[in-house]
Amino acid sequence: NSQHPHAWDFADLPIVYRAFIGGEGVTEKGAQLTYLPQLPFYMQLGVEALQGGNKALFSPDAKTYPHAYGVFAKASFDFGDDSTVLFGPSVLTGNTKTNSVAQNTEFTGTSTLYDMEFTYKWKPSKVRSFILQSEYMLRDQKGDLLNTALSAAAPLKRSQDGAYIQGIYQIERWRIGARYDILEIFKNQYLLSGSEQGFGEKPWRATGDLEFNLTEFSRIRLQYNYDRSASDGRTNNEVFVQLILGIGAHAAHPF
Repeated sequence: NSQHPHAWDFADLPIVYRAFIGGEGVTEKGAQLTYLPQLPFYMQLGVEALQGGNKALFSPDAKTYPHAYGVFAKASFDFGDDSTVLFGPSVLTGNTKTNSVAQNTEFTGTSTLYDMEFTYKWKPSKVRSFILQSEYMLRDQKGDLLNTALSAAAPLKRSQDGAYIQGIYQIERWRIGARYDILEIFKNQYLLSGSEQGFGEKPWRATGDLEFNLTEFSRIRLQYNYDRSASDGRTNNEVFVQLILGIGAHAAHPF
């Protein structure tokens, strides 16, 4: 989520983002320290101290001291003149007090999010390119879940993973893309008072995308989602028609 929504390759976020960190991503206040070691390839190491205001992971009421912390590493290699790869792990952890786990509940404990990202870019010319991007996440939470209606608390241990893979091919002013995202690939644990809870089918979604760039600052997008991420297993057929306009000076986005 280091890119603004108008720079996304699709109209919406992958479902692993929506499930683990919410629709707005980790937009945290805090401080970051990075280090670039002298190596024959690009490598960036970093640590972060964050206020912890994310509604899904930490606390929507966080206003004072930092209580979320992150570490990350990113490496990049060039292959010839046209191809570049960027990849690296990260970990985000902190204290949690949120009602995002279930309706009429409040979870208090700790949350840790493990992440591994990969991006490949091929760009032989200005009017031709291909981007392959993937990300894997594992969320681990431990603490107590309070039923606010009954004023009863129970220990909760929750662990769930998810990933997405997407590709975007550009030719002249047209771009065509596809994405597949899924939850519960290897891990799906929800232990409430030591008892496993079941939540139905494995959530997944398939997406197709067609774009036309009128100018360098405007884009028309048509997107279709075949969405099976609902908890009741129903199928949602979603269509997006999007017009993006960029007005005024804007700094370049990260890789």
